[in-house]
Order: sequence, then structure tokens, then C-alpha cells
Amino acid sequence: MAVRKSKVIPRAKFPEQVGISSHEIRALIDDFDRSGIEVHSMMLIRKGKVAYEAYRHPFNPQTPHTMYSVSKSFTSIAMGFAIDEGLVSLDTKVIDIFPEHRPKKYDETLEQMTVFHLLTMTAGKDVSLLSDKTKDRWVKDFFDAKWAFKPGNGWRYINENTYMCCAIIKKLTGMGIIDYLTPRLFKPLGINRRPFWELDPQGLEAGGWGLFITTDELARFMLCLHQKGKYAGVQVIPEWYVEEATKKQVRNDNNEDRDSVCGYGFFFWRNAFKNSYRADGMFSQFGIVLEDYDAVLVFNCSEIFEQKTRDAIFRHVPHMFIKPKRFKPSDCYEYDELQLSPIKGLPASRRSVVEEFIKGKTIKFTKNPILNAVGWPVSMLPLAVVYMSANRAGNIDNVVLDFNENECIMTWDEGKEHNTIVCGMDGEYRESKIHLGSIDFTAVSTAAWVSDDSLEIRMRPLESVAERRITLTFKGDGVTLVPRSSPPLSTIASGIKDTVEAFISVDALAQLGGKAVMKLDKILEAPISGKIV
Repeated sequence: MAVRKSKVIPRAKFPEQVGISSHEIRALIDDFDRSGIEVHSMMLIRKGKVAYEAYRHPFNPQTPHTMYSVSKSFTSIAMGFAIDEGLVSLDTKVIDIFPEHRPKKYDETLEQMTVFHLLTMTAGKDVSLLSDKTKDRWVKDFFDAKWAFKPGNGWRYINENTYMCCAIIKKLTGMGIIDYLTPRLFKPLGINRRPFWELDPQGLEAGGWGLFITTDELARFMLCLHQKGKYAGVQVIPEWYVEEATKKQVRNDNNEDRDSVCGYGFFFWRNAFKNSYRADGMFSQFGIVLEDYDAVLVFNCSEIFEQKTRDAIFRHVPHMFIKPKRFKPSDCYEYDELQLSPIKGLPASRRSVVEEFIKGKTIKFTKNPILNAVGWPVSMLPLAVVYMSANRAGNIDNVVLDFNENECIMTWDEGKEHNTIVCGMDGEYRESKIHLGSIDFTAVSTAAWVSDDSLEIRMRPLESVAERRITLTFKGDGVTLVPRSSPPLSTIASGIKDTVEAFISVDALAQLGGKAVMKLDKILEAPISGKIV
């Protein structure tokens, strides 16, 4: 009887056992701390074994983490299966799959756009980064978008190119990406739960973002790629497609970051570091393959300036890799010495007499008409969590606060969604399950009185990169809610300013667009007023 090979990635007893220096790991962690990079988790694999993994409290191995554009690399593999199975080819015209969107007037440029162009970000359609994802028209928006260039005559990073790959698979198979990938990828990798992927209003996966998986699951995916599509001794992904997807297919030297001008494959990036490639997501979600070192590096972070994170990582490569030899555990750092320092909540503070006045009462808040008009009402989910979502939640209302010896319990409504979080007032997080913006989150929360009449509440959805911070100030029956987030919205605006300007062709308008983005925090995090009823 054949013995089934375990699908769990084997663990080395200590990093040096597979040729990774624990001293360089410590140096990398110190580098992250000095650089102010908030790393949530990291896993280093060499020679097919996990040499090191760590999670910054309150993050943990079991809770999935948002992947942002790492999602694109999973969509790429779905297209690889579809091509390998003969459902479509790299040369297939996109409009032939969606003839209902073929215009009455012949469009020669549209007739030239192929699946290859989608996969390489050379399709030429210029869908705005600010297009409204709450509307049920994503495919139409793609075909209606203006041309930035003819297919194959340029490179532009457009999320909708990836979404269209999902739409193609749905059109050809009747299945969404999750259902299509489950027997082909997830099950063979030993991912037996159903991963969550954000959906468009029609129920189709976003494709270019919105996948939530654990650090270990991302590591399995990247290790499979590194092993030419094999995992646990089985060919999972077609080898030919792995080679094509991860090599330089097109130039992308219109970027600025040095790791973003080295060539682009099929939703994979080549790095400046020789013979390496990566799956890459906003806020520094990385799966990095180092071909010459038989290594895979996985990171989940909350750092908007991705090159800053990559620079920190590559400062320690190749110094990290050493020749395996006989090491004693005493020659290496202890496990406890290689941990990521925890993220701390609000410290315990003196309690306020205001608690007795507000306890159990309902606070009604006004709606900001401007924010509702632009589709960005104030939510307990920060902008970083919902800016690409079909459901952004918003309009915090009917807030009720209760208190006990060490906790504040907050309940509130956002539209039809009603949630409760328990907040530690002793300096320790409390965990709560919430459903907000049509997504299930594990929220960890703390609260403290920052003055006699002002209560601060911090809620961090562990599946995300951001923390919502609200301050409630009480004066008689009146209440003012001031929303903030971490990372600050001003920092996020700095990170996306150049991208927004790139979508505006007129220089003067581009500068105005950039200036408007830099004022996002003043607009989207304006105070809202309420009243105890």
C-alpha cells in the first residue's frame, strides 16, 4: 500500500539546519523595527523546509490575512489551468469571449486584445483606479474604458485586467475562481478549508485583490511554484505554465521602484535581485522565490511603501544564506530571541464617571451627506480595508456602550449589519467575531479614557492591515465621533498619490488630483456629531 506524503511543509529544528543564519534573521527583524515596518508574519523556507516562522501578536497562524494583489498570482494560475485544459489560449481574443460587448462600429484595437495582454498588463484599457466598485458593471466598465495604448504597445498596472480573467473562467466553465481552483490547486496543496475571496456585486471573485489566506497557505503556493509546479511529490500546476508565468514576458520599466522595473510575467514580478520573482500585494504582502538559493520568503505586513519593505528584506539577502554544516543549537539564537515584538493596545487608564451616564444608552449619529454622495461613509472598517470593496459598509449609528470591571462593550449598526465588540480596558486585547462590509472578521479591541470626557476605542480586524481608532467625546447629551486609522490615512495617501496622478493625463489636473488625495484624511475622517437618545 502506498504511503501518502504529508502536505504540511516540514519544519527544520533550527534555521542553520537548512543553511539560514539565525543571526541574520535577528538582524532582519531589527531592520524592520528601525525602519518602522509593521510586519504581521513571516516565514522563511529553504531546501523545502520551514527554517523560521513568526507572528506578531495579536496576529496568529490560524487567521487568514488579506493578500491584496498577491491575489493576482492565484488568478494567473487559474488561467494557466484553463489554458492547459484547452478552454482558452494566450492568443484568444477577449472580445470573442464577450461578443455581447462588441460595439456596432468595428474597433480594430479591441479586436487585437488577447488573453496574453490581460495576463501581462499590456491590454491597454485605462480603467480608473477610482472606478466605483459598488456598482454592478465591472465588465462593462472595462470595455467602456478609454485606451491608454494599443494592446501590446505599453504596460499599465490595471486591476481589471485580472478581474477579466475571472470573468473569462466564469464564462467558459460556469464556475467562480474559488470553485475552479479548489480541486486543481487548493486541495492538492492541503488547503482543505474554502478560502474567502471578495466578490463583485454579481458574486464573482474580484481576481486582482480580495483573497484571504494564511501565511502557511501562501508559503505552500510559493513553494509549489518554486518546485516547478510540484508539491508533496505531485505535479499540481503545469510545469510549462509556471515557467512562462514567472519569467519576464514584457518590459515594465515605466515604474519607479527598482524592484518594479525588472520585467513582468503573468501577474508575477521579477526582482532586481538576480534570478528571483515575487507575488506582490499592497501594504507589502510578498511571496518571494530566490531560485539560486533554493529559498522561499513570505511576508505579511502593513507598510504602504513596498519598496521600503523590499529594501529591508534584500539588505539581508544573500547574507542570510550560509553553507549547511554541523551546528549546535547553542551556536544559534534561541526561538524566543527571534520573535516579533507584539503590537500593544491602549494601556489601562483611570476610569471616568461619564460611564454611569452613558451606560446602556443609544447614541444616534448624523450622516455626512458629502461622504455618502461619494460613496465613502464613515465605517468601523478603515479605508485600507474597503477602498476596493463592492460593499464599503459605513454610517455608524445606534451606538450603545456598556462597561464592566475591565471591559467596554460596544454595539453599533452600519446599514443592515449589527455588531458587538468587547474592548479590553486593562491593556489587553479582547477578541470578537464581526460581520461588516459583507466580510467576516476577527476583531481584537481595546479601549481607554484619554480624558475625563473622551473615550478612545481601537478595533483591529486581524484579517486586514489596518486598525480603526475612534474617539467619542461627551458633552451633555451631545457626542462627537472622530475617526482615525493606523496606518494613518495621510500615509496611505502619500503611498497612492503618484498612482492617482498617473491616471490623469493633463499635468495640471494630475497635480490637482495628487493634492486632493493628500487631503483624504481631512475629508474621509471628518468628525461626525451625535446625540444620546
